[in-house]
Amino acid sequence: MSNKISETLTFECETGNYHTFCPISCVAWLYQKIEDSFFLVVGTKTCGYFLQNALGVMIFAEPRYAMAELEEGDISAQLNDYEELKRLCLQIKKDRNPSVIIWIGTCTTEIIKMDLEGMAPKLENELGIPIIVARANGLDYASTQGEDTVLAAMAHRCPEQILLIERKKVIQDSNIQNLFSFLSLEKKEETANKSKIFEKLKKNPPLVLFGSLPSTVASQLSSELKRQSVQVSGWLPAQRYTDLPFLGDQVYVCGVNPFLSRTATTLMRRRKCKLIGAPFPIGPDGTRAWIEKICSVFGIKTEGLEKREEQIWENLKDYLDLVRGKSVFFMGDNLLEISLARFLIRCGMIVYEIGIPYLDKRYQAAELLFLQDTCKNMSIPMPRIVEKPDNYNQIQRMRELKPDLAITGMAHANPLEARGINTKWSVEFTFAQIHGFTNARDVLELVTRPLRRNNNLENLGWSNLTKKEKKNKI
Repeated sequence: MSNKISETLTFECETGNYHTFCPISCVAWLYQKIEDSFFLVVGTKTCGYFLQNALGVMIFAEPRYAMAELEEGDISAQLNDYEELKRLCLQIKKDRNPSVIIWIGTCTTEIIKMDLEGMAPKLENELGIPIIVARANGLDYASTQGEDTVLAAMAHRCPEQILLIERKKVIQDSNIQNLFSFLSLEKKEETANKSKIFEKLKKNPPLVLFGSLPSTVASQLSSELKRQSVQVSGWLPAQRYTDLPFLGDQVYVCGVNPFLSRTATTLMRRRKCKLIGAPFPIGPDGTRAWIEKICSVFGIKTEGLEKREEQIWENLKDYLDLVRGKSVFFMGDNLLEISLARFLIRCGMIVYEIGIPYLDKRYQAAELLFLQDTCKNMSIPMPRIVEKPDNYNQIQRMRELKPDLAITGMAHANPLEARGINTKWSVEFTFAQIHGFTNARDVLELVTRPLRRNNNLENLGWSNLTKKEKKNKI
């Protein structure tokens, strides 16, 4: 992190717990994204109830996820974990025959020290199906970090990019061929083709984007880059496990979500990829900055981006008139807070505080710089950024600041509403389509809904009624 950011943005760290949605909720969108996968959540009845209620999928739909329910015998080590998981996985293979089985560890597997990573390779050899282990316990991770652990584990299974590794060998073969002419004509053509491919890849390096997005949104972002002559060679995760992208030291990677710091670290350190540090494509401003950063790395001059962004802002005018000058307070839940705050500040809102469960300053460095520049350009005070916020302290600050809107977890929404503070569930931004130029309207639709509701109530004379009158009307 540069000193420039530290001098202007205020960073604080409190000692609050992770008051967030459970990270095993990542199963909700990942099992739909990876079409040939099967997710097995290893946990207690509580985990099962959460999945059943949160995801709302009826048993008749036969979803591609299931619970491996831990009982007293498992916790007291009276049952053989390996045999139990083997029995379940054999049943999954027989019924669904997936290309990959993903085990999701929970709080209970952490507490009883269940060695999922040790059992998976052995069982994988027996079944002949890849088994990936990802920890998504609420003790260590916030809500969206469940996806981060899954993608980090999946990055190890991506095939190796071997063509560019043999660069020197290709050149040496070509030199020997020219000097001695010992190779046949076919061999000459093959070597020449390899050299051409290498030159082509040197001009257009492979680009892999990581982060789970709906297929339509992923296609939109890929199309935006294609307009600038940048070809996306793959996504992590892919639609199918069998189509995972090639990775290697010549491959560039770029994230689309701010909560994927573990995946970014794995791609850089373990797979030797080159990370493009860019703001995230949330809002018209973020999407333009994201595309511009990728193009700058590849030495490509962007065309028409400024005009494209202006058109989107023009289409958002009705929402901008509603939010301009309003204040918002982020309590912290899904790690999207900094990107959302930056976009709302650009819309003319005042952000008092950005609470966030976990902040990787290296991975979000470009976004933090962009937030700082946006505040300066809009002449809006810098918000304070509080990592692991203490909810009690936050409520005291909210009483003093009296924000027009609080973006918070579901547990705090009703108590805050009862105290006269408008709220919006942060989990709605997790499940909504908020990336790219075309989805900026959806973000403002979510943000303005409580504000529009209040305006409608005022028009009906609701605010002038006493509590007793309101109760009688209800």
